[in-house]
Amino acid sequence: MATGKINVSVENIFPLIKKFLYSDHEIFLRELISNATDATLKLKHLTSIGEAKVDYGQPMIEVKVDKEAKKIHLIDQGIGMSEEEVKKYINEVAFSGAEEFIDKYKDADKDTGIIGHFGLGFYSAFMVAEKVEIISKSYTDAPAIHWSCDGSPKFTIKKSDKTDRGTEIILSIADDSTEFLEDNRISELLLKYNKFMPIPIKFGTKTETLPKPEGAKEEDPAPTKEVDNIINNPNPAWTKKPADLKDEDYKNFYRELYPMQFEEPLFHIHLNVDYPFNLTGILYFPKLTNDLSIQKDKIQLYQNQVFVTDNVEGIVPEFLTMLRGVIDSPDIPLNVSRSYLQADGAVKKISSYITRKVGDKLSSLFKNNREEFEAKWNDIKIVIEYGMLSEDKFFEKANQFALYPTVDGNYYTFEELEEKVKDLQTDKDDKLVLLYASNKEQQHSYIEAAKAKGFEVLLLDSPIVSHLMQKLETSKEKVSFARVDADHLDNLIKKEETQISKLSDEEKEKLKSNIEEVLADKGYTIQMEAMDSSSSPFIITEPEFMRRMKEMQQSGGGGMFGMGSMPEMYNLIVNTNHALVGEILGTKTAKKRERLINQSLDLARLSKGLLKGEELTNFINRSYEMIK
Repeated sequence: MATGKINVSVENIFPLIKKFLYSDHEIFLRELISNATDATLKLKHLTSIGEAKVDYGQPMIEVKVDKEAKKIHLIDQGIGMSEEEVKKYINEVAFSGAEEFIDKYKDADKDTGIIGHFGLGFYSAFMVAEKVEIISKSYTDAPAIHWSCDGSPKFTIKKSDKTDRGTEIILSIADDSTEFLEDNRISELLLKYNKFMPIPIKFGTKTETLPKPEGAKEEDPAPTKEVDNIINNPNPAWTKKPADLKDEDYKNFYRELYPMQFEEPLFHIHLNVDYPFNLTGILYFPKLTNDLSIQKDKIQLYQNQVFVTDNVEGIVPEFLTMLRGVIDSPDIPLNVSRSYLQADGAVKKISSYITRKVGDKLSSLFKNNREEFEAKWNDIKIVIEYGMLSEDKFFEKANQFALYPTVDGNYYTFEELEEKVKDLQTDKDDKLVLLYASNKEQQHSYIEAAKAKGFEVLLLDSPIVSHLMQKLETSKEKVSFARVDADHLDNLIKKEETQISKLSDEEKEKLKSNIEEVLADKGYTIQMEAMDSSSSPFIITEPEFMRRMKEMQQSGGGGMFGMGSMPEMYNLIVNTNHALVGEILGTKTAKKRERLINQSLDLARLSKGLLKGEELTNFINRSYEMIK
């Protein structure tokens, strides 16, 4: 037996590792299983090129918990190590970065997550173990060895009687880490980090029901047998070629990823690139709500089938964090800080690639089956609109497939919409005015008035549509959006011809004064407008610019306009050509005039959805009185 001292001058390296990474100590299992997987895959490579003259067979990794002895065993059938290799890889290489680790990170934030970054993955075992042993037999003829270390820089190494190839790690669990001696805790970690590792992982056994033998009676119990409990799927869908997968395979994998998700995904995107970086994965478009806040952290990031995180901001463009699925890239380090990822050149290329790939898929879905794409639009629009706002390249590509639905259920691309409405909806300054509603029910009377003139009315109701319209107006020439209740139609789409008012300027001023007296405390800006006599006598509108700024503020981003909390602002447009307006002007008694003005205003407020509560009750009672 030999003893020695690991060549590191910092005596308390192990306590420091334990203290430094205490908040992350569960990752010891991920690190050790990753090492076992590497050892097994190395052997596979060496046998495939003829360098290892051994039978690779069907190796697995086994995890065993001995609660009574307070030990965890991790056993692989991989490449194994000789005494020289243990000295080199365990005593020297893994600690070659130890000094740098201590110097750079001893005063740093705990959450830097640096285990693995300097080859210290194996030593994460000391976060939970007071003693670590390695029993290993190389695939060569070298004798088996037994290495042991109690968490100080001292170690012992001696011959072992192990005869089968591979490595066994034995952790003597420390008193403050006995949670890891519970089967359900280990099972939870294996499912979290190693669910899709490329080598089968055995954790105990399970009972399997066999078919009943011929001639067995119905009441006879079915025979059972104990089989290995393999907790992972070593060949998940994203590691296969798209040509080898059917739609059902993608759906089954979605269920495997999200067992508690009962709705089917709308469609999937299979990612596969090997230059200038390696990346595979499958992204799914789920049915999305209009709530931007509850969707995120559903994409899982892997490195060579080892789970890293489900916080993928910085790797996946922000607008796609509402999707679900898996991304696997060996080019993303297992343990790095978020700021490192966001600054990394390879990661930025990955983000651009994913954006492009999603854009290509959406474009192809639109071209190949437009009807189906339109049917899914309401479930996917929030992602596409968010992408158009936040990524310029995606904005350009989305011009091919972003849809603008009308209140009648028709869908147009921007070019189609432009072509459809340009004759009727171009104003005197040659600007195309796109009318839209945000709520078909509340804005019904305004929509009907616009349709009566032959105008198309879009239905744009997502929470970020105000921001998107702003972007479209600045990126496209001579285009503006106006909600149908922003003004009366002749003002929204101004033509050369104007209506002639039946009232003189003096009469208009008198009428305006009468109305202002009655509405002194209501807060409306009164506009006298000559309109068609069939239009409503009183119309309440919300100025497009102010309302849109308020909406943008509410959906995040209003702060940039520096307006603080903006009040509701309404205009009262009085149609000077309507018979009722003429009657109000000609009324001899102030009491009757006031009643007509209030009733007309309340009808306009009712049409706008502003009449509620006590005021609505009073209006109904007053209307019954008038009928009597």
